Amino acid sequence: MELTEINSRQNNENFLAEPTVLFQEGDHAVYWLGVVEETAFRCNVYLIRSADEAIIVDPGNRNFFEAVKDRVAQIMNPMDVTGMILCHQDPDVGASMVDWLAFNPKIRVFTSPRTNVLLPYYGTGAYDYYDVVEYAEYPFSNGRTLQFVEAPFLHFPGAFATFDPASGFLFSGDVWAALDIDWNLVVEDFGEHRMALDLFHKDYMASNIAARGFVNRIKDLPIKAILPQHGSIITGKDVPAALDYLNRLRCGLDIIYPELGHE
Repeated sequence: MELTEINSRQNNENFLAEPTVLFQEGDHAVYWLGVVEETAFRCNVYLIRSADEAIIVDPGNRNFFEAVKDRVAQIMNPMDVTGMILCHQDPDVGASMVDWLAFNPKIRVFTSPRTNVLLPYYGTGAYDYYDVVEYAEYPFSNGRTLQFVEAPFLHFPGAFATFDPASGFLFSGDVWAALDIDWNLVVEDFGEHRMALDLFHKDYMASNIAARGFVNRIKDLPIKAILPQHGSIITGKDVPAALDYLNRLRCGLDIIYPELGHE
């Protein structure tokens, strides 16, 4: 199934009751775990399964731990989850890490050094830590890889995105996050979607320099879709427009101190 076909399924009453397969090729698959949260700040949780490994991307807040675990159970034994990617430390992204680690202490935490300094304040520092800055490419046992790309000050100094070359998916964290009550899993009209992006980016992102710097880091990646932590998935046809959006974005310090913009 193509990503562009997913929105047509959203009227199905079972759509939010089960995981959605976003990509599958051989023993490598990507799922959206279908967490129900009827707020504009809706959080997406994804699962990358490759051979005998399974990594949750941004596991979410503690209120939804059981729901996420139940979604995983529809795919595989949750005890077989091997890792969690935390793109930064905010509670909506990763507070449930403590629940996952209580459930299975062997789960590895993939994150940046700046984020890793803060994660123990959720209640546990006893976990297997993978430094995505020092080791920017992670090899799966089947030869597939994940690539980690730093996204400093978007909006946290230690923020990063994760690129899956097999699917061409960029798990972008808060970059391209959107706030919208009238939600679809996949963006239908990027022009209309800009308003939902603005509601998040203008307040949360640091500056146009930070945004353009990140674009420079990812512009040569063969991105087929952008999967943010909030809002809707951006498909391949809109990736150029999404990059252009960041290049032109005025946010954060650009808005607060406009008089300093040309110094």
